[in-house]
Amino acid sequence: MDINFKNILVAVDDSDDAILAFKYAIARAKEENAKLTIVSVLEDEDINIYQALSGKYVHGKYEDLEKHIKKYEETAKKAGVKDVAVMASQGEAGETIVKDVIPKINPDLLIVGSESKKGLSRHFGSQAAYMAKYSPVSVMVIR
Repeated sequence: MDINFKNILVAVDDSDDAILAFKYAIARAKEENAKLTIVSVLEDEDINIYQALSGKYVHGKYEDLEKHIKKYEETAKKAGVKDVAVMASQGEAGETIVKDVIPKINPDLLIVGSESKKGLSRHFGSQAAYMAKYSPVSVMVIR
C-alpha cells in the first residue's frame, strides 16, 4: 500500500528529536510534493506568573518565536520544499497542536520528535504520546 500525503504538519522546538523530525518532514514533503506547515508552541510553563501578568513579556516572547520559526521556513524552502507555511501558537504543545492547530491546518500527517527539550515531560515523551493518542490524523514519531 502506497500512502501519499499532501499536507504535512511538523512540530519543532529545537530539541534534537524535533530537528530530526523537521529533516524527515522536509524529505517527505519534497518526495511527495506536499505542503509543509511548521508549527512551534510557546508553552505556558516557560513563563512565570509575573511574566504572564505582563502583556509586554508574553508578546515579546511570542514575537521571538514567530521570528525564530521563520528560520525553519527558510531552511525548508532552500531544501526544495515548494509550499511552506509556518504557525506559532501558545499553550501546552500536545493539546494545542491536537485541538487548535490540526483543525486549522487540516494536515493528513503530523510529524513530531519523541522528546521535547523543556520541562520534566521531556523525559517521558508525554507531548508526543498525547499527540499520537489524540490526533485525528496519522502521527509519525521520530527519534
